[in-house]
Amino acid sequence: MTTKPTTRLQTLIHRTSQGLGVMHAPSAAHARIMEAAGAEVAFVGTSGVVGAYTGMADVGIATMTECITIAGWIARSVSFPIIMDGDTGFGGIMTVRRLIADGIHAGIAGVRIDDQPIEGKRKTQDAGLEVVPIEQAIARYRAAVDRRNELDPDFVIMAQCYARDAANGGLEESLKRLKVYQEEAGVDWVQLEAPHSIDEIRQVRAAVSGPLSFMRGHLPRYLSLEEFLGLGVHIAWYPGFTHDVMNAALWDFMQAFRDQNVGAWEAFVASRQDRPYPRVVDLIQGENATKQRELEERYFPPDMLEKYRLSPGNPLTDLGGAGDLGGAGDLG
Repeated sequence: MTTKPTTRLQTLIHRTSQGLGVMHAPSAAHARIMEAAGAEVAFVGTSGVVGAYTGMADVGIATMTECITIAGWIARSVSFPIIMDGDTGFGGIMTVRRLIADGIHAGIAGVRIDDQPIEGKRKTQDAGLEVVPIEQAIARYRAAVDRRNELDPDFVIMAQCYARDAANGGLEESLKRLKVYQEEAGVDWVQLEAPHSIDEIRQVRAAVSGPLSFMRGHLPRYLSLEEFLGLGVHIAWYPGFTHDVMNAALWDFMQAFRDQNVGAWEAFVASRQDRPYPRVVDLIQGENATKQRELEERYFPPDMLEKYRLSPGNPLTDLGGAGDLGGAGDLG
């Protein structure tokens, strides 16, 4: 029997034998590549992923429906768990309840909800950060936890605490909130935004039990999975890596194409001859072209199937397997 994504995510965030690296799934296509490469989980953030689809900045203007729709597309394209960015919950406690219900129905495995005010929602590390009163944050998280318990107790609720760099926060406020969000509100997982040092991470780890993660914040570099584990933290938050790698690759290719025309593509193909990568079209299972032909052969009379003899397909684009670059540029 296949394990539900929500159940699998619960298992992963409580696993202590090895680290769990969390990156963005930039799109459903890229999520399929990540899955083929062994990714265990992915995050759909309002900045990197929803912003890439919509072209909007991460200042609280993406709607709940947009976020759930995009995360749902990605979640339904892969078998590993997808966590969505729930921003500030998009409204009051009734809206938070809808967020959880719609997320579960969309096949999403968990949601991250911030403790910023909805009116002044800001992107991580932006100036002017504030957090809502702790009582309001607790109500927000309790509403989320109660609704998931009604529908799917394994659905993961993560609380992201922005108090460290908030105008009305600080380290002590962060420590208090993280502990309360976990113990009183009952969330599954807490995350600290903007640690200033390794010592602060140690203080947070000592203050809270259970699943914990932190964003890079003011650390001079990203820590390795081994360094995370050495701090007693088993979830490593690396969401932006995938975007930066893809953006750099596209930038380099577009500059090369400007100078070399189709020669840039030919050079790329030559450079990958010994480094095959999967064509996303070959990773699509279920409702694909093979299924379409199978159903047509089941439903259509012979004369309607004559099209397959008259139009057999182009062997240069029908590669028959991931990794062959011969016609990978013609993906329609």
